[in-house]
Amino acid sequence: MVEERVVEVERPGGATHTHTTVYDDGARSSGGAGWLIAVVLVVAVLVGLYMFSNMSSSSARKDNAIAAAADDVGKAASKVGDAAETAANKATSQ
Repeated sequence: MVEERVVEVERPGGATHTHTTVYDDGARSSGGAGWLIAVVLVVAVLVGLYMFSNMSSSSARKDNAIAAAADDVGKAASKVGDAAETAANKATSQ
Protein backbone atom coordinates (compact mmCIF):
# COMPACT_ATOMS: atom_id res chain seq x y z
CA MET A 1 0.00 0.00 0.00
CA VAL A 2 1.25 3.46 -0.85
CA GLU A 3 0.88 6.22 1.73
CA GLU A 4 1.47 9.89 0.98
CA ARG A 5 2.22 12.54 3.63
CA VAL A 6 2.21 16.24 2.87
CA VAL A 7 3.90 18.66 5.30
CA GLU A 8 3.47 22.43 4.98
CA VAL A 9 5.89 24.74 6.78
CA GLU A 10 5.17 28.46 7.08
CA ARG A 11 8.13 30.73 7.57
CA PRO A 12 7.97 33.91 9.62
CA GLY A 13 8.25 35.98 6.46
CA GLY A 14 5.02 34.45 5.11
CA ALA A 15 6.65 32.00 2.71
CA THR A 16 5.17 28.53 2.66
CA HIS A 17 7.21 25.44 1.96
CA THR A 18 5.44 22.16 1.08
CA HIS A 19 7.15 18.79 1.31
CA THR A 20 5.53 15.52 0.10
CA THR A 21 6.79 12.12 1.29
CA VAL A 22 5.60 8.86 -0.30
CA TYR A 23 5.87 5.61 1.66
CA ASP A 24 5.63 2.30 -0.18
CA ASP A 25 5.44 -1.03 1.69
CA GLY A 26 6.84 -2.94 -1.32
CA ALA A 27 3.72 -5.00 -1.99
CA ARG A 28 3.86 -4.31 -5.71
CA SER A 29 5.87 -6.52 -8.03
CA SER A 30 9.25 -5.40 -9.26
CA GLY A 31 8.11 -5.76 -12.87
CA GLY A 32 10.39 -7.54 -15.33
CA ALA A 33 12.32 -9.63 -12.81
CA GLY A 34 9.34 -11.89 -12.16
CA TRP A 35 8.76 -12.44 -15.85
CA LEU A 36 12.44 -13.16 -16.43
CA ILE A 37 12.46 -15.82 -13.72
CA ALA A 38 9.30 -17.38 -15.16
CA VAL A 39 10.80 -17.52 -18.67
CA VAL A 40 14.02 -19.07 -17.36
CA LEU A 41 12.03 -21.73 -15.48
CA VAL A 42 9.95 -22.58 -18.55
CA VAL A 43 13.08 -22.90 -20.69
CA ALA A 44 14.71 -25.13 -18.04
CA VAL A 45 11.64 -27.40 -17.94
CA LEU A 46 11.57 -27.67 -21.74
CA VAL A 47 15.28 -28.54 -21.88
CA GLY A 48 14.77 -31.14 -19.15
CA LEU A 49 11.89 -32.75 -21.05
CA TYR A 50 13.95 -32.81 -24.25
CA MET A 51 16.88 -34.45 -22.48
CA PHE A 52 14.62 -37.02 -20.81
CA SER A 53 13.00 -37.80 -24.16
CA ASN A 54 16.38 -38.37 -25.80
CA MET A 55 17.55 -40.62 -22.96
CA SER A 56 14.40 -42.72 -23.27
CA SER A 57 14.79 -43.19 -27.02
CA SER A 58 18.50 -43.92 -26.59
CA SER A 59 17.65 -46.60 -24.06
CA ALA A 60 15.09 -48.11 -26.43
CA ARG A 61 17.65 -48.18 -29.26
CA LYS A 62 20.16 -49.88 -26.97
CA ASP A 63 17.58 -52.47 -25.92
CA ASN A 64 16.67 -53.15 -29.56
CA ALA A 65 20.35 -53.58 -30.47
CA ILE A 66 20.83 -56.08 -27.62
CA ALA A 67 17.74 -58.02 -28.71
CA ALA A 68 18.99 -58.15 -32.31
CA ALA A 69 22.42 -59.35 -31.16
CA ALA A 70 20.82 -62.05 -29.03
CA ASP A 71 18.73 -63.15 -32.01
CA ASP A 72 21.89 -63.36 -34.15
CA VAL A 73 23.62 -65.44 -31.46
CA GLY A 74 20.60 -67.75 -31.37
CA LYS A 75 20.69 -68.20 -35.16
CA ALA A 76 24.44 -68.90 -35.07
CA ALA A 77 23.97 -71.49 -32.33
CA SER A 78 21.27 -73.14 -34.39
CA LYS A 79 23.60 -73.32 -37.41
CA VAL A 80 26.37 -74.82 -35.26
CA GLY A 81 23.92 -77.41 -33.96
CA ASP A 82 22.80 -78.28 -37.49
CA ALA A 83 26.43 -78.59 -38.63
CA ALA A 84 27.24 -80.83 -35.68
CA GLU A 85 24.25 -83.02 -36.45
CA THR A 86 25.24 -83.27 -40.11
CA ALA A 87 28.81 -84.17 -39.15
CA ALA A 88 27.57 -86.81 -36.71
CA ASN A 89 25.29 -88.32 -39.37
CA LYS A 90 28.16 -88.47 -41.88
CA ALA A 91 30.48 -90.04 -39.31
CA THR A 92 28.00 -92.75 -38.39
CA SER A 93 26.97 -93.54 -41.95
CA GLN A 94 30.50 -94.35 -43.18
